[in-house]
Amino acid sequence: MTIEEKLENLTERHIALAESLELFNHSVHEMGANIEKQGENIDKLINLAETHTTHIEALLHIADSHERRIRRLEGEAG
Repeated sequence: MTIEEKLENLTERHIALAESLELFNHSVHEMGANIEKQGENIDKLINLAETHTTHIEALLHIADSHERRIRRLEGEAG
């Protein structure tokens, strides 16, 4: 293999490596954006869960109040 052929081979490898690095860099940036979006979605889910917990606690309080009232009324009737 002549020096020119070796140089051409190295140049082709260099170009292929540079292209691979560009694709890799693009993929890393896409993954970073996806991770950021997933983090935002997780934050939204946490907020929803907290809201639902508050609503469930309020419903539990209402159910407990109704149960006490029913027991009181049943006690008065019996």
